[in-house]
Amino acid sequence: MRGRRNFPKGRNMAVSAVLLAAAAAVLPCEAGAGSAWAASGKAAGPGHPAVSESGRFAGTGSGLEDGQSVPLGGSPAGGYESTPVGLHGALRVQGSHLVDAKGENYQLYGMSTHGLSWFPQYVNKEAFQTLRDDWNTNCVRLALYTDEYNGYCGGGNQEEQKKLVDQGVTYAAELGMYAIVDWHVLNDRDPNVHKAEALAFFDEMAKRWKDHDNVIYEICNEPNSGATWDGIKSYANEVIPVIREHDSDAVIIVGTPTWSQDIHQALDSPLEFDNVMYALHFYAGTHTDWLRNRCEECVTKGLPVFISEFGMCDASGSGGNNFDQASRWMELIRQYDLSYCCWNLANKNETSSVIKPDCQKTSGWTESDLSESGQWIRERFRAES
Repeated sequence: MRGRRNFPKGRNMAVSAVLLAAAAAVLPCEAGAGSAWAASGKAAGPGHPAVSESGRFAGTGSGLEDGQSVPLGGSPAGGYESTPVGLHGALRVQGSHLVDAKGENYQLYGMSTHGLSWFPQYVNKEAFQTLRDDWNTNCVRLALYTDEYNGYCGGGNQEEQKKLVDQGVTYAAELGMYAIVDWHVLNDRDPNVHKAEALAFFDEMAKRWKDHDNVIYEICNEPNSGATWDGIKSYANEVIPVIREHDSDAVIIVGTPTWSQDIHQALDSPLEFDNVMYALHFYAGTHTDWLRNRCEECVTKGLPVFISEFGMCDASGSGGNNFDQASRWMELIRQYDLSYCCWNLANKNETSSVIKPDCQKTSGWTESDLSESGQWIRERFRAES
């Protein structure tokens, strides 16, 4: 792609200074679930899956038993060129599909962090490598809360949070994984509330990552509570050009009204930019046939849909899991080759967290370290081919 490469250039690994910055101490999380509607290719070799001809994962191929942790450390036998980004390069939107540098359909799938200011410990290279090599994923979503307690616009240390996001992008780049930078609008409801901060953030971050092929920008997580599509479009029409000034062809995900459920409004009045996708979020215990039907209609009519957040429980992030409904969503995802990220990589005491509350490990998790949600989604990721 124009002026972009498969690995950072021009920085001479200057980001190493950033990597020395320790993540802030874990802060108490009282903001509730991350998404609350309360109303590829991988290297062959020891411990790594084989690479299929299509560049997608060909199975675990590691000889590990299901309960074992993945061996960490060391580079893939095939080097960086055998990683997901090494194989597929810069992504773009073509019709309703995400495609790779060769123009072939490509599906992203992976985990979303919880709020970075509350659970910074999961932004580490070993965690991401576990997700890549054991969970069989190719992307990670970095959730930067905006308005909540200690969020980026809610009293948190902005410089420390930017460093943490930069660490996440850098670790993902080194591992050849894609990284979604998520401006996590939730309590602020309308992304225009903190538009000035968003413009400054994305201007700085896009300038920093313009030569990275692995970065995707999600500019507003879940507009809600009366935020309109017209208002979201107005916001996007200001934020997207700021990113494009530095990175002319990065994929950008735009949230939709009603906690990113009203994607049909984007179908009726899409943005006039290339390489834009529209977010759909679901929680299987709450969002059933009616939202699946809406998703299918939008995709079949050509809207580029990215399921950038979902859970197997209800929309509060808690309650019981509904794996029957979650399986139906997975069938739809598989049918239309949709990209998807699961909420959330943390040990918070809620159903949607994939790590058990009493587990303090920040990488190399075994099956026994995972919650019911974590065990289920890890199995689904490992079945991707």
